[in-house]
Amino acid sequence: MPRAEFRSTERLRPLMADYYRGLGAAARDKTAPVAWCTSVGPAELLRALGFEVHFPENHGAMLGALRQANDYLPRAHALGYSPDICSYLSSDVGAFLAGRSPLERFGLEGVPKADVLVFNTNQCHDVRHWFEFYGRAFKVPVLGVTSFRDVDEVTAPLVDAVARQFEDLVPPLEQVAGTRLGADRLQATLERSVACSRLWKACLETAARRPSPLSFFDGCIQMGPAVVLRGTEEACAYYRLLLAELEERVRAGTGAVPGERFRLYWDGMPIWGKLKDLSGLFERLSACIVASTYCNSWVFEALDPADPFRSMARASLELFIARAEGPKERYIERMVEGFELDGLVFHDARTCPNNSNTRYGMPGRLRVRLKIPVLTIDGDLNDLRCYSEEQSKTSIEGFIEQLAEP
Repeated sequence: MPRAEFRSTERLRPLMADYYRGLGAAARDKTAPVAWCTSVGPAELLRALGFEVHFPENHGAMLGALRQANDYLPRAHALGYSPDICSYLSSDVGAFLAGRSPLERFGLEGVPKADVLVFNTNQCHDVRHWFEFYGRAFKVPVLGVTSFRDVDEVTAPLVDAVARQFEDLVPPLEQVAGTRLGADRLQATLERSVACSRLWKACLETAARRPSPLSFFDGCIQMGPAVVLRGTEEACAYYRLLLAELEERVRAGTGAVPGERFRLYWDGMPIWGKLKDLSGLFERLSACIVASTYCNSWVFEALDPADPFRSMARASLELFIARAEGPKERYIERMVEGFELDGLVFHDARTCPNNSNTRYGMPGRLRVRLKIPVLTIDGDLNDLRCYSEEQSKTSIEGFIEQLAEP
């Protein structure tokens, strides 16, 4: 039985294209100020101030998915950026140095010039160095929040400290935007973000059904609006459409993987340049990756329009990537139970230690405690020199054979 493609994607493509073209027009025609923002940074604050928002990680993922990253990595390395740092960063910087961008297909000459760059180190500290490169290149302000990492319990003092930093962003952002932050506009933006978050979560949770109507590989594509259009009605409208289609699939028993036999979890970053190949391999093995930490990273349940700064801070601190090993393991344990998983797949991304949970014994601890098979794949989000096609294929096939044993 052939795989059923999503009808919703017919709307996704023009939606994303409109977003990119809008960015390009704002930068070219000066119709709105342009802010660059880290993917889990304060996008709501920026949108409430009228900024058009560019997310460089999204641009890095495009370079990876199009297998262009390795063309540009050497340019950043030649400038002194280590091969060991984030390959999103180095491929993005390299493409900028080469004067090229995947956004050219949408009519842009390159990435939109920033009026301000705003980071949050809750995901990693590389983002600060990334944004400071562009701050120097564009000669514009670089603002940010220095957040906590390896957070065990999200306590009030931690929330207060991050909330104050969010509040401190307001005056310099108002100066760049040329307008004052309206409490009603921030509240409305947060309301749309909360709605988007809940809808995206509901989409992902349909994968708890058998057969799963959605795979991790589908999610990596469908998550686009949750990443770049958070806080907009367009994102909410898209996920209402997608959720309706997923629920229709559940009723019809239409699986993302025809003949689904095994249900797996993916921890860590996607291997963007091998997304299609890996999707096909798992499909041939009748294995569906039904859940992941990555796609769930854009579910911000703590956001509260009635308490904007503290709730943005709490959502920032509760993010999986910012947590200590204990909360991460308990989270994965809940996913194993809720999605009835047969095995865990960990991706050890060479240049992304912050989102690789293989390096301090977690896979082994979960295997023993949960009595569940675990596989670790070596690779990278963008740098395909770190990925062995044959070795990964052999490991995955052996892992599925292990799951098939009585």
